[in-house]
Amino acid sequence: MKFLDIFRDTNDLNEKTIVGFLSFGMMCFISIFDVITGFYGKELVVSPVIFNSFLILTLGAFGIAEAGKIFKKDIESVDPIETPDNDI
Repeated sequence: MKFLDIFRDTNDLNEKTIVGFLSFGMMCFISIFDVITGFYGKELVVSPVIFNSFLILTLGAFGIAEAGKIFKKDIESVDPIETPDNDI
């Protein structure tokens, strides 16, 4: 699979989940790096705005992905209304 295939309408990847996972990975990296620098007696200064932005992005991306799964199941479970054919 090519990188540009991710952006097509017909693919097997969920872009929202990818963005959420990358944001979560960045939050974990910042947290681990903060612990490591704290162990050596240095403070890692991370703006709360930046960390909260990653937090909101992670929760939003995973929430939208899950909501899409839930609503997709609800839509698929509803029987379509059959309309009579009008032959004029």
